[in-house]
Amino acid sequence: MKNKPVSPDWIGVDWGTTHLRAWAMTKDGDCLAEVKSDRGMRGLAADEFETTLQDVIADWIHDRVVPVIICGMAGSRQGWVETHYASVPCPAVTAEMVFPKVSSPGISVSIIPGVMQKLPPDVMRGEETQIAGFLHLNPGFDGIVCLPGTHTKWVRISEGLISAFRTTMTGEIFDCLTRHTVLRHSTAGDGWDDDAFATAIGDAISRPERLATDLFSLRADSLLNATPPDVSRARLSGTLIGIELASVRSYWLGQSVTLIGAEQLCGLYAKALASQGVEVALSDGRKVTQAGLFAAFLSLKVPSA
Repeated sequence: MKNKPVSPDWIGVDWGTTHLRAWAMTKDGDCLAEVKSDRGMRGLAADEFETTLQDVIADWIHDRVVPVIICGMAGSRQGWVETHYASVPCPAVTAEMVFPKVSSPGISVSIIPGVMQKLPPDVMRGEETQIAGFLHLNPGFDGIVCLPGTHTKWVRISEGLISAFRTTMTGEIFDCLTRHTVLRHSTAGDGWDDDAFATAIGDAISRPERLATDLFSLRADSLLNATPPDVSRARLSGTLIGIELASVRSYWLGQSVTLIGAEQLCGLYAKALASQGVEVALSDGRKVTQAGLFAAFLSLKVPSA
């Protein structure tokens, strides 16, 4: 995808496992142009990150050095340069970024570190930037933020800091079950049934210990009763999200929850939480990612040569 030729004050990059997005930004945090690429971390060797970045942002680099601020998996052990983890309680984004050496004369690169929690052990990389953006747009917020995704994060914010968080693998488990187990025969397609989803949520929260048997019942039900795949798919999703809610009850019980992420998935979490009487607010993932990168830009301290 060819970039719109602009002259940004800085560039923000969200570099994930499978894709990256780059934004040409002004010093006031406005977006001039955007480009997406499928050159995610998973498909790159360590020495390919700089050339990939050059290809993506070439039309934005002119006759001066432009700061490039990167969040996400480019800072992982398998990425460009492994960054450290800030330990909770901590700000979502600190000025202690990592600066990989680059041969390109037109850019300086900074990678945002992740966040870790020792007990119980947990890590995040990329979500901290979205949280920083949300807090930049909502100063003074105290409460719970949930970021649904492949690995969903439940984050407690207190006094402007990430104080604690938990990660669940619900999205990845759903993907594995529908692709690589016997349930793939019963959940094919992308159909949906809201009633089946809602019922499964309540059942799973009230009886999480029945997960293993409930999963196989989905297959048996489709064989014996010709249950449509859209019903089975929605029931599986509801079961897994319900189990997740049961495991992180302390993060939502008696709380209001802000959801950040893709609209469709956040919608499912909103329905699940609302069924438990939880007040839910939605925040746009793209918007808060840009705002988080902007917060990092404002705190940027480039090391001396």
